[in-house]
Amino acid sequence: MKFDDIYQFFDNPPPHYLNKELAVCYILAVLLQGESYGTELVENLERRYLTYRISDTVLYGALKFLENSGVIESCWKKVPGRGRPRRMYRIKVGWHSRSEELASLWHDYVVGERNAMSV
Repeated sequence: MKFDDIYQFFDNPPPHYLNKELAVCYILAVLLQGESYGTELVENLERRYLTYRISDTVLYGALKFLENSGVIESCWKKVPGRGRPRRMYRIKVGWHSRSEELASLWHDYVVGERNAMSV
């Protein structure tokens, strides 16, 4: 190891992979903006939060948890510009308030991480 390696690590840190708890909060934050599908959730995370990633296992585990809990629902839908229909997810009626609460945990976490990294 060299000192340059240390600087390079902080200039270009490795990605942080979301756990299921963070994934649930992140998914709800996105779905509050409108319906979405799995690949779009992954791409949105990578585009908006450069140091965060999510594995397919965690993503679909979190979606299954939310669906089994009655928070979200899904349906197959053709997405413009995409070949085959996608399984679209949306927040069910009556769950928006709780979803906003959980989404705020995601936003607070991301802001806290950014603040911790700048110290």
